[in-house]
Amino acid sequence: MRKLFAGAVAAGVWAALSGTPAEAADLKIALIYSKTGPLEAYAKQTETGLMMGLEYLTGGTMMLDGRKIVVLPKDDQGKPDVAKSLLEQAYSDDGVDLAIGTSSSGATLAMLPVAEDAKKILLVEPAVADSITGDKWNRFIFRTARNSTQDALAAAVALGKGEVSIGMLAQDYAFGRDGVAAFKAALAEAHSTAQVVFEEYAPVATTDFTASAQRLFDALKDRSGLKIIAIIWAGPNPLAKIADLKPERYGIELSPGGNILPVMKQYKQFPGMQGTIYYYYGFPKNAMNDWLVAEHDKRFHMPPDFFTCGGVAAASAVVTAVKKAGGTDTEKLIAAMEGMEFDSPKGKMIFRKEDHQALQSMYVWKVKTGGTGDWDLLELVREIPIAELPVPIRNKR
Repeated sequence: MRKLFAGAVAAGVWAALSGTPAEAADLKIALIYSKTGPLEAYAKQTETGLMMGLEYLTGGTMMLDGRKIVVLPKDDQGKPDVAKSLLEQAYSDDGVDLAIGTSSSGATLAMLPVAEDAKKILLVEPAVADSITGDKWNRFIFRTARNSTQDALAAAVALGKGEVSIGMLAQDYAFGRDGVAAFKAALAEAHSTAQVVFEEYAPVATTDFTASAQRLFDALKDRSGLKIIAIIWAGPNPLAKIADLKPERYGIELSPGGNILPVMKQYKQFPGMQGTIYYYYGFPKNAMNDWLVAEHDKRFHMPPDFFTCGGVAAASAVVTAVKKAGGTDTEKLIAAMEGMEFDSPKGKMIFRKEDHQALQSMYVWKVKTGGTGDWDLLELVREIPIAELPVPIRNKR
């Protein structure tokens, strides 16, 4: 044993004297995601986007500043306690340089203190609850995903200034409740004349929406002006089930918001229906998105989706930050990332210094009439730039 140790020391000394560089340690990234459970589709897209983004940004080498990039996927099953444990293991046992995740807002909130205790970066993608970069935030948290307020502000801008009464249908957990609160605040921020007149929260696993729909209809049917049921829902969207109950008999319209492509296929039966979205493959015009759309179609025979874009954005943030910081030292990464601009498939994003939320544009769409193919679904009404989305700062920094 002593001879082996001495030989190793001698080899190290010889490498130093001869100028031969020691092999650089791998750049390890943990991907915490909900690969099993109701958010499985979101998780798979995030992973696909992350790996394709790293491939694009490294020219296919998967090397960054002389280090091999190694992604360690970990399935949290959408459970907060599992997500917390996996992140602890990633930082301590696996020795990752930073982590990305996760799919569920509830699971992400459980991970925030772990990053603070470990003093390591957690890049949040794709969870959207406002509290992640709000009152539960700490300085080790950055988020490429949009937050609930960005969704809400986009919707408020799209609604304009007319008389609008809105009934909200949302899931009864952090994502849904934060989304409704953000939407109401956004209407006030945008000085909109639209108002939320009723809130309906349903369990995540709800399949029968008859009672919820009737309560929404009763709250809206006697209102004047435009009457809308706005839906905030992760996973299979209840739009078709609400539509089957014929809200049009009360003059009520539906607005489900953006979602993944398999969910939005049902929108085809509602031509002209409008909403807002974080990403749709046909809207952005830039080199990164052009590559992503072409390459994704070649490999998977369909366009990149909502959370594929998010995975690429996370990859771009990591690569840009490590290059700017000159490595993966956490404090240097934080200094590099605060105020950092980086490319994404939807164009420029900016990490705001105050809360590390990525500022980004959003899109207003309407359902196409007579779109060709399964995925030719939406027509761009307009892009809403960062300047028109005044996201408030809600942390306690």
